[in-house]
Amino acid sequence: MASAHNGDCIIHYDTFGSPQDPALLLVNGLSSQCINYHEDWCALFAAAGFYVLRYDNRDVGLSTKFDGAEPYSVSDMARDGLAVLDAEGIERAHVMGLSMGGMIVQTMAIENRDRLLSMTSVMSRTGEEGYGQSTPEAFELLMAAPATDRDSFVAAHCAGLRVWGSPAFADETRWRADAERAFDRCFHPSGPGRQIMAVGRSGSRGEALPGVTTPTLVMHGDQDTLIHWSGGQRTAELIPGARFVLIEGMGHDYPPGLWQTWVDHVVGFIHSLPA
Repeated sequence: MASAHNGDCIIHYDTFGSPQDPALLLVNGLSSQCINYHEDWCALFAAAGFYVLRYDNRDVGLSTKFDGAEPYSVSDMARDGLAVLDAEGIERAHVMGLSMGGMIVQTMAIENRDRLLSMTSVMSRTGEEGYGQSTPEAFELLMAAPATDRDSFVAAHCAGLRVWGSPAFADETRWRADAERAFDRCFHPSGPGRQIMAVGRSGSRGEALPGVTTPTLVMHGDQDTLIHWSGGQRTAELIPGARFVLIEGMGHDYPPGLWQTWVDHVVGFIHSLPA
């Protein structure tokens, strides 16, 4: 277990692989703890030659909680990720963010491009109206009242994945086990609401993304009902030279059956960049 500091915010993080390899920073989505980047998935990236860092965003997992504190923004969350790099003495890194994590890495590329070697934004959006909208059913589940105990937490997790998960990889046994693991590690139901407010407060990145110079890969699933794939397509349209990959059969999740596909796309993209 290791920790980084962004002011008074303490960020928990884990590492995989050799510090001598290029760094790959993995950024989580709304309410997600770092363990959503499963150890076996991180090991695949490490085996491909990367020093992998995963961390808990503020307000989830083992990182600082912000009950009663001043509101924060996606920019603050981006600086949390950079603080992890600072703690490891890493000047520049490849970064990959999922969903809200995609918004965070986009913000890194806008505000701290000198720290990034490449950016991969997955199942995310630009914040502009008309792109990446949720279906009514998915939005209703996202905005439902937070769980109050272990059983309701597990039930809500499974209910969401039935709507926005990858249909061909549906596995309720795995869903329940993942939810139970997350609950037992940390249950903090007020945190995701503040993360949602941070996303809303930060607004659209539509005007800033055309100025991004970081080499960018954008990936999205064609079965995503929580953030429609038009959100990823629009992100790639705005960033000069970005590569867009639409993954057939993928929803708004990352089942083990797709881990190697992700690794192949990300590693292939990074290896295609000039030395």
